[in-house]
Amino acid sequence: MRPEEQRDAGPRYTVIPRVLVFLTRAEAVLLLRGAPDKKLWAGQYNGLGGHLEPDETPLQAAQREVYEEAGLCVDTLTLRAVIHVTLPQPPGVLFFVFVGAAPAGELRPSAEGTPVWVARSDFAALPLVADLPLLLPRVLEPGPLIFGHYTFAEDGLHVVLT
Repeated sequence: MRPEEQRDAGPRYTVIPRVLVFLTRAEAVLLLRGAPDKKLWAGQYNGLGGHLEPDETPLQAAQREVYEEAGLCVDTLTLRAVIHVTLPQPPGVLFFVFVGAAPAGELRPSAEGTPVWVARSDFAALPLVADLPLLLPRVLEPGPLIFGHYTFAEDGLHVVLT
């Protein structure tokens, strides 16, 4: 189908594709402590990740983001979840969540934040971004692909993972 044939005359809901990556080493997970001047999640812990570029697959974007944010070159990642985030105003976000074993190498900070190895037992003591307490345990364990939907309401973030 030609690109112009894929559109209709009416407005369509759109999403921004993003990737989120969690690397592991024994019982530790590599998280990114957001830079203090970061627009979203300043000082909070999240996975590595970001936007897809126009010429990338989600896997290529995940590998690039790991290199840009932590200085590590990772070859093998496993897609563990696809999460649709409906924001109060469109567009939404579609996350491709990957996990993998961390390669050898020295971590380096980036403008996005500082990569930090965190023991799984320490997650509860950290200021994690809102969805990670529910998402991390699920994606770090083997199992079928997870599908999720996040929405925002006055009482906070609503997370559904199936």
